[in-house]
Amino acid sequence: MGRRKVSNPLALAVLALLNERPMHPYEMSSTLRERHKEESIKLNYGSLYTVVEALVRAGFIVAARTVRDGRRPERTIYELTEPGRVELYDWMAELVGTPAKEYTRFDAALSLLPVLAPGDAVRLLADRRLRLTAEVEAGHAARTLAEREGLPRLFALEHEYQAALRQAELDYVERLLAEISARTLDGIELWELFHADPDDPEASRDAVTAVQRELARGRWAGMRAILLREMGAHVPGGHPRPGAGSCPPATRSPSDPHRPEDPR
Repeated sequence: MGRRKVSNPLALAVLALLNERPMHPYEMSSTLRERHKEESIKLNYGSLYTVVEALVRAGFIVAARTVRDGRRPERTIYELTEPGRVELYDWMAELVGTPAKEYTRFDAALSLLPVLAPGDAVRLLADRRLRLTAEVEAGHAARTLAEREGLPRLFALEHEYQAALRQAELDYVERLLAEISARTLDGIELWELFHADPDDPEASRDAVTAVQRELARGRWAGMRAILLREMGAHVPGGHPRPGAGSCPPATRSPSDPHRPEDPR
């Protein structure tokens, strides 16, 4: 799909409203607020008139007539054109039918999680779990209220979807917390090595030994060179030191250039 003439999410909302009936901008704004669309669509009501003008220039909407209510200024009523109807359908078809990568803040945080020490990550993830739990419970209460008031599910699908995402995120955070706390997360030894205190020789040796033990088992072969450098940075003297149960980092099996030989 090529670049759209008007790509502001507010433009999509305006086209959808005018697909219902002609409206003036004030009615558009009040209708969107009444339906709480800002909870699902990133709307900037201050730019509404600018968006309307852009849609007019694109030929998607047209000024149909003006009306005056008492002493209030004249208001221009806009209606959808046929090209606008085609644009609305095409835009909706793209949004519904084509998954798109969403760059969320939590995605970014998870991709950089090793920046934090494991203990800090556990504490912060626990905080997130509490907030997510509250949001999930609030979502359940909102759905119960909507059902009591007889609101058709059709008009609350976006809230249902958001609740499903929150529940899925909560489930994921709980699993991740459990794995970090139990030290069963694959790579936890690396994470602890990254945050080993170089001023604590015993802790540094323990962290290096744990990583060397996993390398001896053939794990993380693709990161071997990087890990050897990292271990060297955490061992007094600046060189990796084989410990009990580990193998000489420079020794490799002829059958596998990445797998260390058994030092025995």
